[in-house]
Amino acid sequence: MILVPTLLLDEEKCRRNIRMMAEKARTAVVAFRPHFKTHVSHEIGEWFREEGVERITVSSFRMAQYFAEAGWKDILVAFPVNIPEIDTINNLAERIRLSLLVESVYTADFLAGRLRNHVEVFIKIDFGYHRTGVDYRDTEQIDNIIRAVESSGKMKFSGFLSHAGNSYNARGRREILGVHEETIVKALELKKHYVVEHPGLKISLGDTPTCSVADNFSAIDEIRPGNFVFYDLMQVIIGSCSPDMVAVAMACPVVAVHPERNELVIYGGAVHFSKESITDVSGRTIYGAVVENDGPGWGPIVQNAVLSSLSQEHGIIEAPSEFIDRFRPGDIIKIMPVHSCLTANLMREYLTLEGRIISRAWI
Repeated sequence: MILVPTLLLDEEKCRRNIRMMAEKARTAVVAFRPHFKTHVSHEIGEWFREEGVERITVSSFRMAQYFAEAGWKDILVAFPVNIPEIDTINNLAERIRLSLLVESVYTADFLAGRLRNHVEVFIKIDFGYHRTGVDYRDTEQIDNIIRAVESSGKMKFSGFLSHAGNSYNARGRREILGVHEETIVKALELKKHYVVEHPGLKISLGDTPTCSVADNFSAIDEIRPGNFVFYDLMQVIIGSCSPDMVAVAMACPVVAVHPERNELVIYGGAVHFSKESITDVSGRTIYGAVVENDGPGWGPIVQNAVLSSLSQEHGIIEAPSEFIDRFRPGDIIKIMPVHSCLTANLMREYLTLEGRIISRAWI
């Protein structure tokens, strides 16, 4: 029985998403190093092992520790090295094959002077997202970082890593593929420049929209999508997946009904969903989409029924009057979250449709 805001997980859909992406990587002949920051769960991690996954991506050293405890031996921390954590880095490197991400000579020099164990290093490259990384055309800076890495004795240069986060601005398959194809062209240019001198270098690319939609991964050696394990409303609106592929939904009690303004008030606010929003096809800013309540699970998205406003504990559902009339205080309404990564991080555990709790790391 649902008493408080609860994050539901459809295990069948989740496993199907994992299987789909693993098979895509095999077909494209690229290494599959999924990002575990979305689920951060030992148990869900095991579902990846069942599909042959042996190497993973995380977003922090604490997360790397958590998955190392579960026996993962090849872990990439795909976040620019936080140098105050050097002791943690050294401890991890004693236990596992650890890959780090750098984007400056300063960080490479710091690591060279403080590392006690061998690590592998990727250079973060900006192919157009402009969040972080070295511009792919700045070969002078890239050369300087490679020299700093290779002269250290403790670091091995593994290649270039990027996240095509600009794909999140796309709407529809054509725009997603446009971002992907532009990234491929730039990656190929960079690889051609360095592959003769560094024949084993890898290009590692990770974002759910392009990895979900594209089939051409020429010049790419490794993919690192993460959100695909659950997907969410954002991915539906972008065009990365269909609504029936989304493997999580929030179940929230209704606490008040206001038919005079076509609104429901739910127990479910920013501390449950996060404040992540997206603009829907009608131009509204929304924080989730209502889905039909289908037994322990959920059904299709309800047209024109959205989570329109959030405060700390309250959520406001706007919907047509005939939908509002179906609810009374104490009823449960189910909502597809905008961003499953942030919602999962706030909720800390999953309730499967079979009634089983799956824990998530408190990181």
